[in-house]
Amino acid sequence: MSGYVLLPELFTATEVDRLRDVVEQVHAEVVSAAEAGETTVNVWPDGHRLETVHGTTVHWEPDAVGKTVRSLSPVAHLHPALEALWSVSRLVEPMSSLIGATAGRFTAKLNFKRAGVGSEFAWHQDFPYWYGCCGEAAYDIATAIVMLDDNTAANGAMTLIPGSPSEGPVRRDPLDPTGLLVDPTAVDEARAVTVEAPAGSVLMFPGLMVHRSAPNRTATDRRSLLYCFQPTGRPELSALQYNPERLADLPWAHQWLI
Repeated sequence: MSGYVLLPELFTATEVDRLRDVVEQVHAEVVSAAEAGETTVNVWPDGHRLETVHGTTVHWEPDAVGKTVRSLSPVAHLHPALEALWSVSRLVEPMSSLIGATAGRFTAKLNFKRAGVGSEFAWHQDFPYWYGCCGEAAYDIATAIVMLDDNTAANGAMTLIPGSPSEGPVRRDPLDPTGLLVDPTAVDEARAVTVEAPAGSVLMFPGLMVHRSAPNRTATDRRSLLYCFQPTGRPELSALQYNPERLADLPWAHQWLI
């Protein structure tokens, strides 16, 4: 089994246009607050600068000239239209099937790959970070990516390793200072599939999916809303604290991708 679900054009063009307007409004408000100095700053071991403002963390593009936002997380609380997505049955029902339980909230994120500057994201699984936050419960978390722009290989569409969720956690890159990225030598890229789909489509996969995204070197943006679900009744990410020491106890799969 591939381990992922693609739902083409799940949202209409009108709905997507509205969401684009909303995310740009949210972006403008958060950046304005950040520029006014209303932030707390955290620099990760890889040198990436994160600033927290209005209850969301701004991850800046590390190599862009000036300040360009790479991601905001969490975001649902920043606008009613984003909050409303948590209860859209078109998302909740297939996600419930994917995780095998009634889907509830974990966290929501907004990713930007701005035209010409949107950076790559190396091979990784979401699972290690979730595990650092909630331990064994991380096995039950999955993500729905709502595509707000056409996704193509040229603008950095998601590339997956089908079947990787069934193979469990993959060994991490020993050269990565965050301890979260997959060892690239453990990835069989011959199996990779780049998921190209029109705006309004939704891609769903569990936290154990090995995936990456290339840089956006086109003249148009690629924006995505990521809604991470878990079985209902569990603490949301905002109530948890990331503990990198927990990764030392992370069980690694016996089989690797090569």
